[in-house]
Amino acid sequence: MLTTEIEISKYRKPDHDIEPMLFHRWSPRAMSGAEISEQELMTLFEAARWAPSSYNAQPWRFLYARRATANWDRFFDLMVEFNRSWTKQAAVLMVVVSRKAFESNDQAAPTHSFDAGAAWQNLALQGSRMGLVVHGMQGFDYDKARLELNVPDEFQVEAMIAVGKPGKREDLPADLQGREQPSVRKPVAEIAIEGGF
Repeated sequence: MLTTEIEISKYRKPDHDIEPMLFHRWSPRAMSGAEISEQELMTLFEAARWAPSSYNAQPWRFLYARRATANWDRFFDLMVEFNRSWTKQAAVLMVVVSRKAFESNDQAAPTHSFDAGAAWQNLALQGSRMGLVVHGMQGFDYDKARLELNVPDEFQVEAMIAVGKPGKREDLPADLQGREQPSVRKPVAEIAIEGGF
């Protein structure tokens, strides 16, 4: 069974009525190794493009490498061994960066990371709707990413993303197979606090 065919309702039940696409999105690791098309990739970036941002500054940038291209090893070698064990079957690897100051006046943009997170969420939701695996991660060398990818000082390295066609749980390393299911979430009462702490 492909990871995108897992019955979400066995693992997740929202406490309140929300759009199903929100709780159906999860972060599988099993990927088939198949390529995704240029159109599929650009659709993901188009979704990210429409995220909200402070003063419409759009501080996010998605640096990427496709599997079996000259840039693949530069991205793949940024990750810790654990993430390499399952991302080797990804079709695309990305590094998300965000501009720390507004381009318009070079003043500090306090919400640049927050805004880049919104763009990532759009990309992740779009990928989920397309039946793709989209998995964000922080297990990589941030300093090496800055150097290897020539990230200018005015940008902050935020995260990496692996994207691919869904694979089978059995194709993952043995220690990851049991973890290949949607995770649960904290209850609303724990994350929404009226009036402050």
